[in-house]
Amino acid sequence: MTDQQLDYARKVSAELTAAGWRVELDERNEKLGYKIREAQLAKIPYALIIGDKEVAAETVAPRRRGGENLAPLSLGDFIQRLKFEVAQERGEA
Repeated sequence: MTDQQLDYARKVSAELTAAGWRVELDERNEKLGYKIREAQLAKIPYALIIGDKEVAAETVAPRRRGGENLAPLSLGDFIQRLKFEVAQERGEA
């Protein structure tokens, strides 16, 4: 992870936290595949992958716990998706 990616990842983390979501930013110098595998084993619902493309486009690339890669989304769209999924689980949508 480069400094540019890390700065953007910290911004994304701060915005998600401010929106009321629990966030854990993995800043370790490990390979991406290793980090993804650890997130799956920890049963983390979403891992947000942030690379050069995401930084340039100011998007996030969500990956669901089951391994499903979602299309890159703006952070605002991702937050709306999370809110919709929570509302569905609660039977509000």
